[in-house]
Amino acid sequence: MRLDDEQESSNFEVQRGGGGFGGGGMLPLIGLIGSRFGIGGIIVAGLIMFALGGNPLGLLGGGSGPSTVSTDASQLSDMQHMSLKVLGSTERRWTDIFAQRGAKYTPTTLVFYDRAGNSGCGAAQSAMGPFYCPADNRIYLDTSFFNELRTRFGAPGDFAQAYVIAHEVGHHVQTLIGTSDRVQAAQRSGDAAAGNAEQVKMELQADCFAGVWAANDRNLLEPGDVEEGLAAAKAIGDDTLQRAAGQRPVPESFTHGTSEQRMYWLRRGLEKGDPAACDTFAASAPGG
Repeated sequence: MRLDDEQESSNFEVQRGGGGFGGGGMLPLIGLIGSRFGIGGIIVAGLIMFALGGNPLGLLGGGSGPSTVSTDASQLSDMQHMSLKVLGSTERRWTDIFAQRGAKYTPTTLVFYDRAGNSGCGAAQSAMGPFYCPADNRIYLDTSFFNELRTRFGAPGDFAQAYVIAHEVGHHVQTLIGTSDRVQAAQRSGDAAAGNAEQVKMELQADCFAGVWAANDRNLLEPGDVEEGLAAAKAIGDDTLQRAAGQRPVPESFTHGTSEQRMYWLRRGLEKGDPAACDTFAASAPGG
């Protein structure tokens, strides 16, 4: 990607001093996963941790959380600077997209942490991967995830990393436009399987929104970038992750969609460049 001249976002925090969780700190996050994704989501979360080399029992807590929060850009790593350039690009593009529709885009904040952190949704753990917390409108990221993406799942490249960030920004967009609230209401009124199906649609829409961002900032893309993003989408599909954990894929437990579905919706966003093309909730939505 051509990020050298891209302006970094100033909407970030760094949590330092992490090393685990205290007082059952993961229990609120388990509750969040259960309420949003159902029991299948908790199972998948454990499988993801196992696939990434973590201990699923770590979900039960132990240790202490971060002690300080910093906004000092001079202490950031190269990977964190890169992440903020991507975030800055998403802010500018989504501001334009919202303005075209007579609305105002309010940026999210990217919170960096090392191994362990705290969020408005409970404790964070690097083995869980990046996530967006609607309770505090923040994205939580341990950039070591990008190493896992490259080494364990064979999805290297800066656009693969950018796709991950843009996907989480997509969840922020869903919060701003009310999609998250509608999905949560539908989940509360249905059974676990139906709730998981709604969650898959929301995750696939976030993939599509990531493609919409990139389509509206194509000057950043270099040859091979799209392929990097699609490889990342394939690597983190529910079926692929479950197989990597030595499990038979269980569609009823999926919370993010299959590799094929994730690739389809990322590609659709890239091709259309319009969030209106990302209606994964339509009954006849392809790939949904």
